[in-house]
Amino acid sequence: MTDKLAAIEQQARKGRNFDTPPLHLWHPPLSGDIDIRIAADGTWYHEGRPIVRPALVRLFASLLRREADGDYYLVTPAEKWRIQVELHPLVVTEIDAEEEGGRHLLRARLNTGREVVIDAAHPLFLEPAVGEVAAVRLDHGLTAILSRAAWYRLVDSAEDVDGRAQVRSGDEWFPLQ
Repeated sequence: MTDKLAAIEQQARKGRNFDTPPLHLWHPPLSGDIDIRIAADGTWYHEGRPIVRPALVRLFASLLRREADGDYYLVTPAEKWRIQVELHPLVVTEIDAEEEGGRHLLRARLNTGREVVIDAAHPLFLEPAVGEVAAVRLDHGLTAILSRAAWYRLVDSAEDVDGRAQVRSGDEWFPLQ
């Protein structure tokens, strides 16, 4: 691991909230570019080699945000490193339907293990770059594309509403075509 990568990991682990770090409060100056790339399939690479430690990918994903300039950054209170993302930084690996308080909800599990309920704050949208497969909007300007298995499961659960395939989660309806 290079010194830059080790420094980000060390800085991130200091008194860190691993579930919901306050990225919105951290605005350090740009430290530069770091040779990290997230491929379209969700694989993270550092200096051309896959990052094979899932814990490290989860840590870095928790520090990731997309800013108004359209670029992606790993951010800590003291550092901000620009990285490259080919399509979407995260992947939805599973979609589960559940009933909670009498409401039908769709829960998406990301390739980092994090789960998010599909709702108005985390809506589905269709990604034209990959044939209108659904993706979900996440916090901090991030998005996650559905894996093939998650997409097929979602499509299988769709209902015909006004002649369009749609899925419901909470009070929201999301078109799939």
